[in-house]
Amino acid sequence: MRFRFRYMESILTIVCDEGFRGIAEDAVFEARNVIESRISEDPFFGITYEPYHSSGRDHPLIRRMCDSSVVSGVGPMAGVAGAVAVHVAERLKAEGSSMAIVENGGDIALYSKEPVPVGVYADHPVFRNVAFMVESPGITGICSSSRTVGHSVSFGGSSISTVFSDDVILADCCATALGNLVTDEDSIGEAVETVGSMDGVKGCVACCGGKVAMFGDVPEMVPADCGDAVERTHW
Repeated sequence: MRFRFRYMESILTIVCDEGFRGIAEDAVFEARNVIESRISEDPFFGITYEPYHSSGRDHPLIRRMCDSSVVSGVGPMAGVAGAVAVHVAERLKAEGSSMAIVENGGDIALYSKEPVPVGVYADHPVFRNVAFMVESPGITGICSSSRTVGHSVSFGGSSISTVFSDDVILADCCATALGNLVTDEDSIGEAVETVGSMDGVKGCVACCGGKVAMFGDVPEMVPADCGDAVERTHW
Protein backbone atom coordinates (compact mmCIF):
# COMPACT_ATOMS: atom_id res chain seq x y z
CA MET A 1 0.00 0.00 0.00
CA ARG A 2 1.00 3.59 -0.59
CA PHE A 3 -0.25 6.57 1.39
CA ARG A 4 0.63 10.12 2.38
CA PHE A 5 0.69 11.22 5.97
CA ARG A 6 1.19 14.67 7.44
CA TYR A 7 1.97 15.57 11.03
CA MET A 8 3.05 19.13 11.76
CA GLU A 9 6.03 19.89 9.47
CA SER A 10 6.51 16.26 8.46
CA ILE A 11 4.88 15.33 5.15
CA LEU A 12 5.62 11.71 4.30
CA THR A 13 4.84 9.34 1.48
CA ILE A 14 5.04 5.74 2.69
CA VAL A 15 4.96 2.43 0.84
CA CYS A 16 4.64 -0.75 2.91
CA ASP A 17 2.63 -3.95 3.21
CA GLU A 18 -1.12 -3.77 3.77
CA GLY A 19 -2.12 -3.43 7.40
CA PHE A 20 0.93 -1.47 8.57
CA ARG A 21 -0.37 2.09 8.22
CA GLY A 22 -1.09 2.48 11.93
CA ILE A 23 2.40 1.32 12.85
CA ALA A 24 3.95 3.80 10.42
CA GLU A 25 1.88 6.69 11.74
CA ASP A 26 2.69 5.82 15.36
CA ALA A 27 6.37 5.76 14.44
CA VAL A 28 6.13 9.31 13.06
CA PHE A 29 4.62 10.48 16.36
CA GLU A 30 7.38 8.68 18.31
CA ALA A 31 10.22 10.22 16.32
CA ARG A 32 8.74 13.69 16.40
CA ASN A 33 8.18 13.47 20.16
CA VAL A 34 11.80 12.45 20.78
CA ILE A 35 13.18 15.29 18.67
CA GLU A 36 10.77 17.93 19.98
CA SER A 37 11.53 16.93 23.57
CA ARG A 38 15.26 17.38 22.93
CA ILE A 39 14.67 20.83 21.44
CA SER A 40 12.52 21.75 24.43
CA GLU A 41 15.39 20.78 26.75
CA ASP A 42 17.97 22.68 24.71
CA PRO A 43 16.67 25.07 22.03
CA PHE A 44 20.22 25.46 20.69
CA PHE A 45 20.01 21.88 19.43
CA GLY A 46 17.22 22.95 17.10
CA ILE A 47 18.90 26.02 15.60
CA THR A 48 22.65 25.43 15.39
CA TYR A 49 24.30 24.91 12.01
CA GLU A 50 27.45 23.62 13.72
CA PRO A 51 28.32 20.03 14.72
CA TYR A 52 26.67 19.08 18.00
CA HIS A 53 27.97 16.36 20.33
CA SER A 54 25.56 14.05 22.11
CA SER A 55 25.44 13.27 25.81
CA GLY A 56 25.14 9.88 27.46
CA ARG A 57 21.57 10.56 28.48
CA ASP A 58 20.33 11.33 24.96
CA HIS A 59 17.80 9.10 23.22
CA PRO A 60 19.47 6.80 20.62
CA LEU A 61 17.79 8.70 17.77
CA ILE A 62 19.24 11.97 19.06
CA ARG A 63 22.67 10.39 19.44
CA ARG A 64 22.52 9.26 15.81
CA MET A 65 21.63 12.79 14.69
CA CYS A 66 24.51 14.21 16.70
CA ASP A 67 27.01 11.60 15.48
CA SER A 68 26.04 12.31 11.86
CA SER A 69 26.33 16.04 12.58
CA VAL A 70 29.91 15.61 13.76
CA VAL A 71 30.95 13.45 10.78
CA SER A 72 29.40 15.77 8.20
CA GLY A 73 30.22 19.09 9.84
CA VAL A 74 26.67 20.44 9.90
CA GLY A 75 24.03 20.94 12.59
CA PRO A 76 22.05 17.96 13.94
CA MET A 77 18.74 19.22 12.55
CA ALA A 78 20.17 18.76 9.06
CA GLY A 79 19.34 15.11 9.68
CA VAL A 80 15.85 15.56 11.10
CA ALA A 81 13.93 14.42 8.01
CA GLY A 82 16.14 11.38 7.64
CA ALA A 83 15.76 10.62 11.35
CA VAL A 84 11.98 10.53 11.11
CA ALA A 85 12.10 8.50 7.89
CA VAL A 86 14.50 5.88 9.21
CA HIS A 87 12.60 5.52 12.49
CA VAL A 88 9.44 4.74 10.53
CA ALA A 89 11.27 2.28 8.27
CA GLU A 90 12.86 0.55 11.26
CA ARG A 91 9.50 0.16 12.98
CA LEU A 92 7.92 -1.25 9.80
CA LYS A 93 10.77 -3.72 9.35
CA ALA A 94 10.69 -4.79 12.99
CA GLU A 95 6.92 -5.36 12.86
CA GLY A 96 7.20 -7.56 9.77
CA SER A 97 6.49 -5.48 6.68
CA SER A 98 8.33 -7.15 3.80
CA MET A 99 9.38 -3.78 2.35
CA ALA A 100 9.21 -0.08 3.08
CA ILE A 101 9.87 3.16 1.26
CA VAL A 102 9.57 6.20 3.49
CA GLU A 103 10.01 9.60 1.82
CA ASN A 104 10.11 12.66 4.02
CA GLY A 105 10.75 15.97 2.31
CA GLY A 106 13.02 14.48 -0.32
CA ASP A 107 14.88 12.15 2.04
CA ILE A 108 14.24 8.42 1.69
CA ALA A 109 14.71 5.41 3.96
CA LEU A 110 14.23 2.27 1.89
CA TYR A 111 14.46 -1.46 2.13
CA SER A 112 13.34 -3.72 -0.68
CA LYS A 113 14.62 -7.03 -2.01
CA GLU A 114 13.40 -6.03 -5.47
CA PRO A 115 14.94 -3.13 -7.41
CA VAL A 116 12.99 0.11 -7.00
CA PRO A 117 13.38 3.08 -9.37
CA VAL A 118 13.92 6.21 -7.30
CA GLY A 119 13.56 9.46 -9.19
CA VAL A 120 15.13 12.67 -7.92
CA TYR A 121 13.08 15.74 -8.79
CA ALA A 122 15.51 18.58 -9.44
CA ASP A 123 15.69 21.84 -11.29
CA HIS A 124 18.15 20.27 -13.74
CA PRO A 125 17.59 18.56 -17.11
CA VAL A 126 19.84 15.58 -16.31
CA PHE A 127 17.39 14.26 -13.74
CA ARG A 128 14.20 15.08 -15.59
CA ASN A 129 13.59 11.59 -16.97
CA VAL A 130 15.94 9.27 -15.09
CA ALA A 131 15.82 7.28 -11.87
CA PHE A 132 18.28 5.40 -9.68
CA MET A 133 17.64 1.65 -9.39
CA VAL A 134 17.93 0.89 -5.67
CA GLU A 135 17.59 -2.41 -3.85
CA SER A 136 18.65 -3.28 -0.32
CA PRO A 137 17.52 -6.04 2.08
CA GLY A 138 18.57 -3.71 4.90
CA ILE A 139 17.55 -0.10 5.33
CA THR A 140 19.46 2.34 3.15
CA GLY A 141 19.25 6.07 2.57
CA ILE A 142 18.87 8.28 -0.50
CA CYS A 143 18.84 11.89 0.70
CA SER A 144 18.89 15.18 -1.18
CA SER A 145 19.44 18.87 -0.61
CA SER A 146 18.74 21.69 -3.05
CA ARG A 147 19.10 25.44 -3.24
CA THR A 148 16.25 25.75 -5.74
CA VAL A 149 13.72 23.04 -4.83
CA GLY A 150 12.00 22.26 -1.54
CA HIS A 151 12.55 23.61 1.96
CA SER A 152 16.14 22.53 2.56
CA VAL A 153 18.46 25.13 4.05
CA SER A 154 21.42 25.24 1.68
CA PHE A 155 24.25 27.77 1.61
CA GLY A 156 25.54 26.52 -1.73
CA GLY A 157 24.47 26.77 -5.34
CA SER A 158 23.59 23.22 -6.37
CA SER A 159 20.35 22.35 -8.15
CA ILE A 160 20.47 19.02 -6.34
CA SER A 161 22.94 17.23 -4.08
CA THR A 162 22.15 13.59 -3.36
CA VAL A 163 23.97 11.21 -1.01
CA PHE A 164 23.69 7.42 -0.71
CA SER A 165 24.45 5.73 2.61
CA ASP A 166 23.20 2.81 4.67
CA ASP A 167 23.04 5.32 7.53
CA VAL A 168 19.98 7.36 6.53
CA ILE A 169 20.59 10.18 8.99
CA LEU A 170 24.19 10.46 7.84
CA ALA A 171 22.99 10.60 4.22
CA ASP A 172 20.66 13.46 5.14
CA CYS A 173 23.37 15.45 6.95
CA CYS A 174 25.91 14.80 4.21
CA ALA A 175 23.46 15.92 1.52
CA THR A 176 23.30 19.26 3.32
CA ALA A 177 27.09 19.36 3.60
CA LEU A 178 27.45 18.59 -0.11
CA GLY A 179 24.94 21.27 -1.04
CA ASN A 180 26.87 23.79 1.05
CA LEU A 181 30.17 22.90 -0.61
CA VAL A 182 28.90 23.23 -4.18
CA THR A 183 29.10 26.99 -4.57
CA ASP A 184 29.59 27.05 -8.36
CA GLU A 185 30.53 24.81 -11.29
CA ASP A 186 34.23 24.97 -10.46
CA SER A 187 33.70 23.60 -6.94
CA ILE A 188 31.52 20.63 -7.81
CA GLY A 189 34.28 18.05 -8.40
CA GLU A 190 36.09 18.70 -5.14
CA ALA A 191 32.77 18.82 -3.26
CA VAL A 192 31.59 15.36 -4.33
CA GLU A 193 35.02 13.89 -3.60
CA THR A 194 35.08 15.44 -0.13
CA VAL A 195 31.62 14.21 0.86
CA GLY A 196 31.89 10.91 -1.00
CA SER A 197 35.03 10.11 1.01
CA MET A 198 33.37 10.62 4.41
CA ASP A 199 33.08 7.55 6.62
CA GLY A 200 29.79 5.80 6.00
CA VAL A 201 29.00 7.46 2.65
CA LYS A 202 28.65 5.06 -0.29
CA GLY A 203 28.39 7.63 -3.06
CA CYS A 204 27.02 11.02 -4.06
CA VAL A 205 26.00 13.14 -7.02
CA ALA A 206 25.57 16.88 -7.47
CA CYS A 207 24.42 19.27 -10.21
CA CYS A 208 25.30 22.92 -10.60
CA GLY A 209 24.78 25.02 -13.70
CA GLY A 210 25.77 22.88 -16.68
CA LYS A 211 27.85 20.38 -14.72
CA VAL A 212 27.06 17.06 -13.03
CA ALA A 213 29.58 15.24 -10.82
CA MET A 214 29.44 11.80 -9.21
CA PHE A 215 31.72 10.06 -6.75
CA GLY A 216 31.78 6.58 -5.23
CA ASP A 217 29.15 3.86 -5.48
CA VAL A 218 26.17 5.50 -7.18
CA PRO A 219 23.23 3.22 -8.18
CA GLU A 220 22.56 2.54 -11.84
CA MET A 221 20.64 5.31 -13.58
CA VAL A 222 17.81 4.22 -15.89
CA PRO A 223 15.29 6.06 -18.10
CA ALA A 224 12.08 6.89 -16.24
CA ASP A 225 8.97 8.93 -16.88
CA CYS A 226 9.07 11.25 -13.90
CA GLY A 227 6.25 13.39 -15.26
CA ASP A 228 5.51 16.72 -13.65
CA ALA A 229 6.41 15.68 -10.12
CA VAL A 230 6.03 18.36 -7.50
CA GLU A 231 8.01 16.43 -4.87
CA ARG A 232 11.75 16.37 -4.91
CA THR A 233 11.84 12.58 -4.79
CA HIS A 234 9.37 9.95 -5.87
CA TRP A 235 9.10 6.39 -7.20
